[in-house]
Amino acid sequence: MTFFEEIATALDADGIESRVQGDTLFVPITSEVEIQFVEIDPLVPAANVYIATADDDWDADFEAVLVSVAFSVPDAVQAVASHIATDQVVTLLGDLLDGTDERIADLEFVQDHEEENRVSASLGDNTSVTVTIEIVEGIPTAKVQFDAVDPEFESHMMEAERHFSAMGEVRKLSMREVNAKIEEYASSILETCTETLDLGSFTDFDKLFDVLSLAADQAESWAEQLVPLDDDDDDEPDVYDLFGKDDDDEFFFDDDDEDDDEEE
Repeated sequence: MTFFEEIATALDADGIESRVQGDTLFVPITSEVEIQFVEIDPLVPAANVYIATADDDWDADFEAVLVSVAFSVPDAVQAVASHIATDQVVTLLGDLLDGTDERIADLEFVQDHEEENRVSASLGDNTSVTVTIEIVEGIPTAKVQFDAVDPEFESHMMEAERHFSAMGEVRKLSMREVNAKIEEYASSILETCTETLDLGSFTDFDKLFDVLSLAADQAESWAEQLVPLDDDDDDEPDVYDLFGKDDDDEFFFDDDDEDDDEEE
């Protein structure tokens, strides 16, 4: 068999359709996008792998883009599987962000600024659900976790803002510097103030939507039942640690201590 025939046979075994036209093997990924294998050496063998539109009328400005080179049948099959998996991840992210499934229609997912394959949605006061999508051994997998933030977190932050604002005045810090310290403190205590419930990993996205719907219904109950494994308050960082200890810290000492010094 020729190189393309071997690739086509291997893809067919995985339930993936393909067709050969001239020196190009076409493999549809979606109704708009396809992979094209163009043979460049029948002896090695070798074929350039391109991503292109499957319909010329869909996007006239989209040109075929070289993404890799396949030197064997496993290389070709892996290239196709990788792009199919990537498309499935993109589709799932779109479904979550757009709320296309009625089971999550009431949830407003937002994309993480640092990790594009992670989205989260608020489920109510101090509770949220996070979905992280990864490709594990070629299979798109969604990991789900439920988070409940201690209501005391807000009071900690209000106190921190008061202290940092006062410290900023003493040290003549800009508002940007003060806000940066407040954000740093928030990040440092958020983990200790958050209880997490691992809801599992899913490759069945229909089941995933059922789980997300259930999480929305159970959020309040789960938040009430989640308790810290260790109630040691010493884990909470001191707001002054972010500035470092020096003479200016005396600004925050009790007035009684200053009076005692004067009397001595």
